[in-house]
Amino acid sequence: MIEETTIREALPPTAAGRVRQVLARGGAATLVVDASGMAKADAEALEQDIRQHLGAVEGISEVRVALMADKPTRRIIAVGSGKGGVGKSTLTANLAVALAATGRKVGVVDADVYGPSQVMLLDAAEQKPRANENTLIPVETDFGIRFLSMGQLIQPGKAIAWRGAMVGKALGQLMSADWGETEVLLVDMPPGTGDVQLTMIQQHRPAGAIIVTTPQDLALIDATRAIDLFNQVGVPVVGLVENMAGYVCPHCGESSDPFGQGGAEAAARALDVPFLGRVPLAMEIRVASDTGQPPAANPGPLSKPFAVIASRLAAWLDREGSR
Repeated sequence: MIEETTIREALPPTAAGRVRQVLARGGAATLVVDASGMAKADAEALEQDIRQHLGAVEGISEVRVALMADKPTRRIIAVGSGKGGVGKSTLTANLAVALAATGRKVGVVDADVYGPSQVMLLDAAEQKPRANENTLIPVETDFGIRFLSMGQLIQPGKAIAWRGAMVGKALGQLMSADWGETEVLLVDMPPGTGDVQLTMIQQHRPAGAIIVTTPQDLALIDATRAIDLFNQVGVPVVGLVENMAGYVCPHCGESSDPFGQGGAEAAARALDVPFLGRVPLAMEIRVASDTGQPPAANPGPLSKPFAVIASRLAAWLDREGSR
């Protein structure tokens, strides 16, 4: 009869610290393995490694492996806006980077299927996701976050002329990917309050929503509609972010407000939603974004607004998680 010690000594190094129980009966070796925190593909590779090592041991005719794992607590945060052009995607990318810097395991879904821009913002145009059978495996970016976008799956510059049902199916594949141990999934929503937004809310219930706007009245009207949509379906609004808030002339140093001042904060008070912070209108943010280097990833004054917003989102997640 094969001994338990013989089985343990034959285990591969990849199984170190993960085997919780070993049973030996006749020629059968049964192992209970803790796969917590492992992506599905990594857990399957570990199982195969164990089977190969133990299968080569004399006296073992059958190897049984039971993988056990705690289901990760993953919360979805939708980042939306009532209209396009307010910097929602830039905010999403930088918020993800800033949140990951606090130690949280963060993922990003580029749900703006018709106009995916996260591939540029996160410098991931050349990174293509793999698939395990019918499940996509997100790419790992250089900024410590996992990421999926339709922009990785289509030719650059090619229009996506899909009806709502196909968009919903594509979004479902991105959301149902193997996100592994990701704790917070930020979803860069398309602008507006239409079919894609409703599909997302109904099929992949967000824990909360962040609304991005600029200070001028027209953008605030549309942001109010976006807030109302999430209120109607019972998704908590984490707060409102004011983007393109103030411009400092690089030549004379004078500050101006081409889009107005404080409109989002006033709107947040009127709508009784938290105000998460403001991001300035700065050439450096535009240049960094175009080159796939989020300002939040580098020390300096332009990273601070994103760090502030990330800290307030983190506090909200902690409060909601304790309830």
